[in-house]
Amino acid sequence: MPTFRTLNQAFFKTWSPDMAYVLGYFAADGCMIANARNGHYIEFTSTDHVLLRLVQRVTCAHQTIRTRKGDTRNHGKWKQTYRLQIGSNAWFGDLVKLGFSTNKSKTLIFPDVPETYLGDFVRGYFDGDGCVYFTDLKYTGRSHKRWILMTLFTSGSREFLETLMLRLRPYNVKGGSFHQKERGYDLRFSHRDSLALYVLMYNTAPISELYLPRKREKLERAIQVLGLDKVLRS
Repeated sequence: MPTFRTLNQAFFKTWSPDMAYVLGYFAADGCMIANARNGHYIEFTSTDHVLLRLVQRVTCAHQTIRTRKGDTRNHGKWKQTYRLQIGSNAWFGDLVKLGFSTNKSKTLIFPDVPETYLGDFVRGYFDGDGCVYFTDLKYTGRSHKRWILMTLFTSGSREFLETLMLRLRPYNVKGGSFHQKERGYDLRFSHRDSLALYVLMYNTAPISELYLPRKREKLERAIQVLGLDKVLRS
């Protein structure tokens, strides 16, 4: 078992690639808790253990990652979920300054992320509340299958997604459509926009090690199958 140093209490005070990524991930899968005894906690919950390990590493958090059964079903099976809870008045105060609050699911607003770190923030949010949909469909009367690629971001706050879409415009993400769900909204992007998102999220310099491998690999496979990798090389 690795040994973690004392929590970096100043982690959210200064923008950096690591801070922007964790902030994006927090916007997706984090929450702030203030209890009756004036205790302040930051909590991350995920079905991907690797993400919480990344948060531990870059923030020097020593707290234990707890395991529990999730409260949502995945194809009829209970998901295994993981929780990392960190007590920190400093983090709580800095997150408030960045625009976050308790019970943020439907009131979430897009923070004032510097352009330099936008790719890191978007990648963090994508690893928490984003997904890649890639499949082949065969339509009646057609001899060939058609590949479908969509990149999705989910939020209970439409305002957050609307601002995200606007922030992506300068990076050749030209489309985007909203779809309301039972508990929020999806912001969906198709082939070319997904390629532009890939460039923004993963072609950062210096190359960041903070990302969820399975999502990056699925997007890279889709880009290769569709021949969009030729655009990257041109």
